[in-house]
Amino acid sequence: MTPSVSVILPTYNESENLPIAADRISRSLSGFNHEIIVVDDDSPDHTWEIAENLQEKIPQLRVIRRLTGKGLSSAVLTGMGAAEGEVFVVMDSDLQHDEKILPEMIRSFYERDVDLCLGTRYAKGGSTGKWSWIRIGISRFANFLAKRLLGIPVSDPMSGYFGIKRSVYSETVNEINPRGFKILLEFLGRSKEDLKIEEIPYTFQTRVHGKTKLNNSVIKNFFLAVLDIRFGKWISPTFLLYSIVGATGVVVNLLGFLLGEALDFPELTTGFAILDPVSISVLFGIELSIVSNFLLNNYFTFYERRYSEWKLPLGFLLFQSVSIFGILVQVLSFHFIYQSLLSEMTGINAFTLKFTSDILSIVIAMFSNYFLNSNVTWSRRQEGNF
Repeated sequence: MTPSVSVILPTYNESENLPIAADRISRSLSGFNHEIIVVDDDSPDHTWEIAENLQEKIPQLRVIRRLTGKGLSSAVLTGMGAAEGEVFVVMDSDLQHDEKILPEMIRSFYERDVDLCLGTRYAKGGSTGKWSWIRIGISRFANFLAKRLLGIPVSDPMSGYFGIKRSVYSETVNEINPRGFKILLEFLGRSKEDLKIEEIPYTFQTRVHGKTKLNNSVIKNFFLAVLDIRFGKWISPTFLLYSIVGATGVVVNLLGFLLGEALDFPELTTGFAILDPVSISVLFGIELSIVSNFLLNNYFTFYERRYSEWKLPLGFLLFQSVSIFGILVQVLSFHFIYQSLLSEMTGINAFTLKFTSDILSIVIAMFSNYFLNSNVTWSRRQEGNF
């Protein structure tokens, strides 16, 4: 008999949790014709093998072992692509999602004809459990950004626990970015129609076995997902992240300059009339911003290709070289635009021409820096090589 409900469990190193989770889910859905699809990214702890051994005890359990194309969202999409049910439910196998609300989630589709039902931690009756105030703050800030930038009308758009109709999946799947982390955010943000949504509160449980998957990569991929959904039609979300880091560098530059002036840093004589005198405060601010931009890009924008340990100085040296080259590009671009392109324009005062030239030269330098840093400093050959 074809199952009416397909539960998708993406797994990675969950060998201790999976047997408990699968048993609890099976018991909770005993009144429904269902299947449980474990999609494992070739876990080193052989989660996939544990899942295969569970099939004798839980015959409705299916296992997909992925040897390539890893990642949470792509694992969920793989499971949905293989699912046979008319309703797909996505949840974690780490015992943090309360399986007791599963029957009510399923009934919402058949009794109230919803398109999407999600388990929420933030509606009345829900809770984040024993989370630290730092994690609560990160989660609430992420929810705030998602709701404000994308206009998503739910209390917990970052929830990883939700159900969705096959028909909604079929209409949206071609628009989904499989590199995203929160697949619910993708469905909510990219759906072409207003969805009928229901939220069911639950208390987020504390992980007992294994390690959390929350790290800088997850946070970065969230920002990428929001930027991609909001602006991806026009510009690369990675470039936007890079630009945001660059904007923080401007602030650091100014603070460094003010600190240098407060400490009465001297001026430097180089012997070149065009440069002298050189303010040490200016150089200090520039260098401080280069260090700040490198660290933020290394541990955020290009986290998966980051440098660490003994390779960190090499990465910084490359970034420093690109930054110096960028300054040269900006100066040359400014002179070319101002002297060759704008100097003959009449009716515009000199300050406006210089300001326009400066803005354009900054944009040119920013694009050249991004191209060099993404293809040289943080080349894809660096990915996964920590």
